[in-house]
Amino acid sequence: MAQEEENEYLFKIVIIGDSAVGKSNLLNRFTRNEFTEKTKATIGVDFGTKSIEIDGKVVTAQCWDTAGQERFRAVTSGYYRGAVGAMIVYDITSKISFKNVTRWLNELRENAEPDILIMMVGNKSDLETSREVSTQEAQSFAQSNKISFLETSALNSNNVNQAFERLLKDIYSHLGQRKNIVMDDGQEWLKPQTNAGHKITPLSDTPIATTTSTHQEKKKGCC
Repeated sequence: MAQEEENEYLFKIVIIGDSAVGKSNLLNRFTRNEFTEKTKATIGVDFGTKSIEIDGKVVTAQCWDTAGQERFRAVTSGYYRGAVGAMIVYDITSKISFKNVTRWLNELRENAEPDILIMMVGNKSDLETSREVSTQEAQSFAQSNKISFLETSALNSNNVNQAFERLLKDIYSHLGQRKNIVMDDGQEWLKPQTNAGHKITPLSDTPIATTTSTHQEKKKGCC
């Protein structure tokens, strides 16, 4: 059992983008395989988790759905802390939401860690007849900004799991390259107790990218 726990990773991922691009439905589709036709605008932050297996190890995505409205930006800015991955979502039927990806990308790079891994997601690919942003234009933008890209549909679940899993695999690979540096710094990374799909109140000062062991979880004084 102790050996299995040593193989567990917990990655914090923030989902950002304009309001009404489908961030909450992407989160719900990935973590609970649910879709709600009429959703209310997220106020503050919604939260969900899901675990997948990568190279025989359990990797848990801790996904934070931040509000897209401008008036909530001050509330959500603190939630970039500890994030090792980010999804910037736009609506393929809204040119404005795609243009605003630049602003979200700049905000992310100002508030998050410099080595955070970023994926741009063009949601609502099921609405092809109403498309305002071509796949080629989005791909070109992603390449020029050195971020990954995929189009999804939260409605029919097309590419939703693939998007999250690709980002998680990229983070896992990146973490493997950094692991020796982290250990050399003598830092202890503790994994908070959580179950997939369970909503908890997160602590902003708790490190998120982490490996764990039974011995570590018994230690006192962790926030």
